[in-house]
Amino acid sequence: MTSCRPYHRTSLALGWEAARANLAPALLIQAAMLALLIGYYWNPAVARVLQEVAEYKLRHGWAFVVLAAVAAGALVPEIFLVIFFQRGRPTRRNLRNLMFTVPIWALDGSLVDLLYRGEAAWLGNVVTFPVVLAKIGLDQFGYNPFFAAPFGVLTYEWKNSGFSLESLGRGFTWEHYRDKVVPTLLATWAVWIPLMAIIYSLPLALQFPLFGLALTFWVLLLTYMTNSFAAKHIRKSRAAEVVSPAMAGPIR
Repeated sequence: MTSCRPYHRTSLALGWEAARANLAPALLIQAAMLALLIGYYWNPAVARVLQEVAEYKLRHGWAFVVLAAVAAGALVPEIFLVIFFQRGRPTRRNLRNLMFTVPIWALDGSLVDLLYRGEAAWLGNVVTFPVVLAKIGLDQFGYNPFFAAPFGVLTYEWKNSGFSLESLGRGFTWEHYRDKVVPTLLATWAVWIPLMAIIYSLPLALQFPLFGLALTFWVLLLTYMTNSFAAKHIRKSRAAEVVSPAMAGPIR
């Protein structure tokens, strides 16, 4: 029992550290989504545009869901990566990434839309405080910790390990959940609980489109932050090689 406590504290510390690091972009996205929510209820022009989006989603159904999820989670971030971090030069790695991310996000989007429709059927397609609160609870403390977060962490770790069966098996252990999924959950809750309060305060037909919009902004910001950090780390490593080649090894 005692030996588990340091790991538990480390997981919590990592989660809160990630939440703090993501605070500024999270607040920016939350403010933008809140502006759309206010606009929907108080500005006829905004309401009209969003209503057209809702009707488009209803007309195209599952096809809209899959295309929106794939665009938000896979296509737009990969294009962003090529333009801003690869000087506009796509590589085979980008294609390999898309071969992995496109089906993952198609499945994820389909499940999220199914969740929203299931909640509306069970709890009601109405915007009241008890209903919105209940939907947030099911989403963030049911679907998220029991499926969404473990699935996301497991699939990306599996890819990054070269699709190792050992990595796949390790992902189904309590230690992996505690050390990898718990920090992810803490960072996710800090961002997405306020966003889900906004999304569930809209009619059902608008919930997935607004989720897709928030997801697009969020993945783009994460892509930018992750790759900026990586580029900074590479520059520091190269500088260290120039200053101390004997310590760093041969310069390439």
